[in-house]
Amino acid sequence: MAKGNLLKLIGLTGFVLLLTFINLAECQKKKFESSSLTDRYQQIMDLSSKRTVIRLNGNKYRELVRSSPRNYSVVVMFTAMSAKRQCTICRHALDEYQIVANSFRYQQAFTNQLFFSLVDFDEAQDVFQQLKLNTAPVLMHFPAKGKPKKADTMDIQRVGFAAEAISRWVGEQTEIQIRVLRPPNYSATIALVALFAVIGGLLYLRRNNLEFLYNKTMWGVLSLFLVFTMTSGQMWNHIRGPPFVHRTNTGNIAYVHGSSQGQFVLETYIVMGISALTVLGMILLTEAASGKGDIKKRRIMSVVGLGLMAFFFSLILSIFRSKAGGYPYSFLLK
Repeated sequence: MAKGNLLKLIGLTGFVLLLTFINLAECQKKKFESSSLTDRYQQIMDLSSKRTVIRLNGNKYRELVRSSPRNYSVVVMFTAMSAKRQCTICRHALDEYQIVANSFRYQQAFTNQLFFSLVDFDEAQDVFQQLKLNTAPVLMHFPAKGKPKKADTMDIQRVGFAAEAISRWVGEQTEIQIRVLRPPNYSATIALVALFAVIGGLLYLRRNNLEFLYNKTMWGVLSLFLVFTMTSGQMWNHIRGPPFVHRTNTGNIAYVHGSSQGQFVLETYIVMGISALTVLGMILLTEAASGKGDIKKRRIMSVVGLGLMAFFFSLILSIFRSKAGGYPYSFLLK
């Protein structure tokens, strides 16, 4: 009987010691995690105090962004700034990203729980491979808890990379509203002043001969240029800041956006050129029909004009069909 009680006592003592060991291990783990979190947070705070956009290599990215636990979230721009990478829009995107980071730093919504960082391809190729990124720039939000979701990757192809678009996206992911504060830009004002000065100087020099102001051809060309510029989407480019072109997942370069909700910068120039050639065909047809002179020359003008108008109208209609899914009409080209 005494032997059985002794065994029970030994078993109970062992169980108590096991619980004590587990509790000590948990305490040590929590203490280590707390110490690690404190060191990590202090490190990213020190880096943030030096610059609003923290530049990270592969090791720093894994330590400060991917390691857990974290009590802060990080917005990361994955980019390729080296000239040999030929990323034509990376510099522009970084400028807009920097504006958002600076705006966040100098306003009341600022908090030490959100940081902006940058990872360059040449400094962290393994990170790009791990995330399966084959294009740049890419903006991702890494929340304090949990893994990034689909919405944590900004759809640059749809909304562009203007500072205002980045600010809205950050607000949607973090509930921190950032009011974009752009630095003053006097280049437009200086350009307008210079333009008016040149025009005023030319008018003054030719004040005794202003017949050119009544030249209908000159005003017609200027008007057409303005129409082509505005209808091709130049204002949309200025507001949204889309990429010049886009490299697809297969490595090919896309010159025309596949959706009616977006466009590329080069696409607007293509549309402008096609529209100009279509109008040129219409002008040649009009001149051939209403003009006087050599009948052979007028026939050539009519054939060339008809060919230009038919082909390039078909081409722009084909582009519209590719962007507006379900559009049923076409002409010459599918």
